[in-house]
Amino acid sequence: MRVRSQLAAFGKAWRVGAHVLSGVAQIVVLFPRLSKEQCGRRVQNWARGMLKRLGIELEVVGAAARNESMLLVSNHISWLDIVALHAACYCRFVSKADVARWPLLGILATGGGTLYVKRDSRRDAMRVVHRMVDALKDGDVVAVFPEGTTGDGSSVLPFHSSLIQAAITAGAPVQAVALKIVDRRSGSPNRAASYMGDESLLASLWRTLRARELRVVVAFGALQYSEGRDRRAWADDLHREIAALREP
Repeated sequence: MRVRSQLAAFGKAWRVGAHVLSGVAQIVVLFPRLSKEQCGRRVQNWARGMLKRLGIELEVVGAAARNESMLLVSNHISWLDIVALHAACYCRFVSKADVARWPLLGILATGGGTLYVKRDSRRDAMRVVHRMVDALKDGDVVAVFPEGTTGDGSSVLPFHSSLIQAAITAGAPVQAVALKIVDRRSGSPNRAASYMGDESLLASLWRTLRARELRVVVAFGALQYSEGRDRRAWADDLHREIAALREP
């Protein structure tokens, strides 16, 4: 049984690797000639294809608001969150600057419209807020993980509110999104795709490839505006909403 599981994982790894290369090829060859909307659709289709090759089922609860411009605010569990959110709703992520230098994955992230921030620099955080404001005013959907790091999925970590300021400055709405990775049959939390602390990306990916019956749940809340709240008060309200959305 263990040998069969290993072989199945290697088969998945082969298909995932080929899908990564196809994504890189699209970004390099096709994206320069496509419109922003066309690129977004291709990113979403690629993400759905990646979940299929990983053997992971996608469940979407509610729906992304049909709004030209908004900020998505989500909890953060794993690298898988980015694939799942792209599959449910194309958006531009805010990510740590190191991702841009990752082999192949950096090309995918940059091609997907990622905005990069140096997390240890307050000045750079202000710079990325200005870039987020520009993106929101330009009609983009931008997604952030205000926990600032990944958790184990058992609870929602405290939020850093600095990036919420972009929605206030741009006058854009925010939609809360709750993510869960669960066993497809029992619905109980599954940590196969966890990526936190000293865990390596490769180790997390290998556990995910070996896992069976995984489902990622993307639950959307209602669209909301600041209504006079400052970024800290709004971040607290979003934190409470995401925690509630994660409940069974």
